[in-house]
Amino acid sequence: MAIMVDTSVWIDFFRGSETLEVERLVTYIKQNERIFTGDLILAELFQGIRYDKELTAIEVAFRPFLVIDMVGETNARQSATFYRELRTQGITIRKTIDCLIAAWCIQNQIPLLHADGDFRPFVSLGLIEA
Repeated sequence: MAIMVDTSVWIDFFRGSETLEVERLVTYIKQNERIFTGDLILAELFQGIRYDKELTAIEVAFRPFLVIDMVGETNARQSATFYRELRTQGITIRKTIDCLIAAWCIQNQIPLLHADGDFRPFVSLGLIEA
């Protein structure tokens, strides 16, 4: 199985937080599952790093994982479609990046491991939660 891991889980993982999502990630790592992360996720994660020492450690930790280019015209258009669809249901997604991540996962049928409630509305559009 392949999974996409969201920023929300990586942050908890690197902080040493004991959450259900971190436990799942550790299990996936131990089972040598295909773990993806996206360029957008990497950007979010790296923006939160304060010290060069942390950046170096995280860059080393990410070497075994495949980083996917998530933004392109197709995904941008689908993300906007999903955003408008949810808005007509009275749901406003707060972050464009979350729309892009969800759209990529839906289009590629890759489960998303996350700890962010903003992804839950996308389940009705086909998002598979890991």
